[in-house]
Amino acid sequence: MSSVVHRHIELNRIDVGNPPSSRNGNKWKDFQIYFHDFANLPSGRGQSTESQDFECNGPQWRLVVYPGGHRIAQEGYVSVFLKPCSPGTATITVDVNILNKFGNTRFDRPIDINTFDTNRSAMCGSHNMIKRSDILDPSKNLLDDNGTLAFIVSIKEEETEAKPTAFVPNNPFLNMIQEKFLDEETADVCFEVSSSEIEEDRSKRSRSSTSFYAHRSILQICAPMLASLFESNEDRPVRAASITDVSPDIFRHLLFYVYGGRVPEEDLKAHAKGIIDAADRYSIVNLKLKAEAVYVKETDITMDNAIDNLLYADAKNLALLKEAVMDFLAENTEEASEKISFSDVPGHIMKDLMVAVSRSKKTKQGNQDDNNFAIIRVSELRKKLDEKGLNVDGSRETMIEALRSSAAWVALHVVL
Repeated sequence: MSSVVHRHIELNRIDVGNPPSSRNGNKWKDFQIYFHDFANLPSGRGQSTESQDFECNGPQWRLVVYPGGHRIAQEGYVSVFLKPCSPGTATITVDVNILNKFGNTRFDRPIDINTFDTNRSAMCGSHNMIKRSDILDPSKNLLDDNGTLAFIVSIKEEETEAKPTAFVPNNPFLNMIQEKFLDEETADVCFEVSSSEIEEDRSKRSRSSTSFYAHRSILQICAPMLASLFESNEDRPVRAASITDVSPDIFRHLLFYVYGGRVPEEDLKAHAKGIIDAADRYSIVNLKLKAEAVYVKETDITMDNAIDNLLYADAKNLALLKEAVMDFLAENTEEASEKISFSDVPGHIMKDLMVAVSRSKKTKQGNQDDNNFAIIRVSELRKKLDEKGLNVDGSRETMIEALRSSAAWVALHVVL
């Protein structure tokens, strides 16, 4: 992870008369970005410091500086990149230069990124822009009297013209699948989901069941564990399976998600734990993670509920919830040690607490390494796994091991 610091200053220019054309008559937008106390920024190889976002031509951008060089930079060089921070594709023409303490540009020819297509590259710039020793050399006059290093980012402003676009309907496949949800006529399997009901005299409970018709072919692809509930050798037009550990309302959300549907946000908030439990039980991973994210967002971790949430997160492999609890404990260590009993907490959880404490210290120091799997955030771990097509479910340790195994496999095959 990289630290995000420093403000940018957009130059506001006022012209009197018609200004002369420059750069073939194109309009450019300049941003001055200041990295204060440059000498003391994290300077290990692969450690970066990022500017705040700035906008040009619609998308948001960010300047990323590696004071000690990117992983593949030459020894002793500073790496500088422009990073897109908005979804979608944008192609821009840009160059990046350094301003010395007198406000003059350092290079006759700056980093010329030219046409940068965000759909093809996550960042673009220079691995070896300038030697770190040159920046720190007082005779070069690159740092101002306060130790600040200034960059100027120039982006060509694109003229947007309204062009008529042809209407093309979306791929109808998802809608066609959702139309088969609970379609009894074409279904070949049926879930009988039972729920308990209290009699009027409140002395007995009876069970009623709700039928949910489905298609085994869809279940085999999207929910194999649900598909496995049906015996393949049953000689019946519609095979049946009984579900007694999930309420009909929750199961409906679960099955609709399997068919490509979306669970409304309000239902996720109201039934987060029920959806987590059902999705975990039947291995509907993405729905489980969605409900977990909502639960974490809506739950205030306190001294009274921290341990309950921690044990629940450990039991269900809810790494994001566990991280939230650990962050709370790391920020309140003294109070937690006095008010919370850890006697019921399994020993293996203490490693997560140590990670949270370490991450908290590094964050306060502005010293984070985006290549250190041991302390990066759960969401970033899941993102890296998803980008590699790997399973995003599991504990922090499981996810880290999967990433390391994947990296080792790639390295082995590159060598071979």
